[in-house]
Amino acid sequence: MPSISDRLKSLGVQIGAQNLPSPERASFPIETVVDGQFLQTPFGQAFVVESRYPPGHNQGKARLDLDASLHTIAAWAGEPRLLDLDPGSFVFLDTETSGLAGGTGTYAFLIGVGRFTEQDFRLAQYFMCDPVEEPAHLAAFNQFLGSHDGLVTFNGKAFDVPLLNTRFITNGEKSPLAAAAHLDLLPLARRLWRDRLPSRALSYLEEHILQVKRTHEDVPGWLIPIMYFDYLRNGDARPLKKVFYHNAMDILSLAALLNHVAAILAEPMSGRVDHPVDLVAIGKLFEDLGHVETSASLYAFALDQDLTEDSRRDALQRWSFLEKRRGNFIQAIDLWRQAAGRKEIYACEELAKYYEHREGDFQQACKWTEEALTFINSSIYSRLERQQWIPLLNHRLSRLHRKINRS
Repeated sequence: MPSISDRLKSLGVQIGAQNLPSPERASFPIETVVDGQFLQTPFGQAFVVESRYPPGHNQGKARLDLDASLHTIAAWAGEPRLLDLDPGSFVFLDTETSGLAGGTGTYAFLIGVGRFTEQDFRLAQYFMCDPVEEPAHLAAFNQFLGSHDGLVTFNGKAFDVPLLNTRFITNGEKSPLAAAAHLDLLPLARRLWRDRLPSRALSYLEEHILQVKRTHEDVPGWLIPIMYFDYLRNGDARPLKKVFYHNAMDILSLAALLNHVAAILAEPMSGRVDHPVDLVAIGKLFEDLGHVETSASLYAFALDQDLTEDSRRDALQRWSFLEKRRGNFIQAIDLWRQAAGRKEIYACEELAKYYEHREGDFQQACKWTEEALTFINSSIYSRLERQQWIPLLNHRLSRLHRKINRS
């Protein structure tokens, strides 16, 4: 009796894949698209593209350099090792991956890495032509790293470094990234510019802080994994030229942004800060670090400029409480009076507390409490704010009236 396979063959149905035509692949390998070379490693060949940038090269308004003190950045990051490193000890890292969510199935198919040398800034981009080449790909990247004590990334603590650590471990190797002092600039960028800029993506900071405009050669980051899978499927590397440009710009901007941030934190009132809102943000950063004199000076400097309403309110409030903590009530009262002139409830409350508890002037305390009640009942405050403040203010006013009656 004929088998099912024999019956299918008799009907002309193809059995198995041995006679099926292979999918046609384009003849545009990566080495014909970008100017790179193959390096020999213990695990085979790896493809790399290298570029060099002369000393003083400008990435927008910032120099591709590292000539400003990292003292404030090291303190903010809680990483004192950064203070002892020379520029050549830092490695700037950014990856392009086969997926944006990470995980064990995600590859870092393009690893961009840069560092300062005595002569220039050296940028190397390691490309994985095929996933089977990953051991050689990682080995070549490791050779570039050599001795490095500092690592600079943008969101690298959450994404790039854990991903690369996973890839090294998956290939039975120890990750070379674990021991370095790691500075991730994304959290710092959020601290400095979240009150002014709608996005803190590196490409957005590049345009609005460094004043660099990318060309038509760029490609959106979300599209890059799709482009790599298209290349693996059809063998056409031509679209990936845009990915190399995207990655190179990320590395250059990362190095320039570090120098720019270090410079404005080293001398925030030297005119390098673009916007007075940024001065308030820097003031808050210094306040959190315990540098109250610098912080107070920054708030004062910012308030003398054309601030937005929200930033002016923020600077007045933070500066006033800073002076209160220092026991400088002359300055604090002046700031509270300025804020009260802008119908700020907290300022009226602070003045009432000061006159009640420090001066024993219950009439003045009463006056400022009543002023706060007038403000809170105006249209500029919401129903929720009124529900929050009115019982507290009425309670304070009743207590003050009792004290006045007893005196």
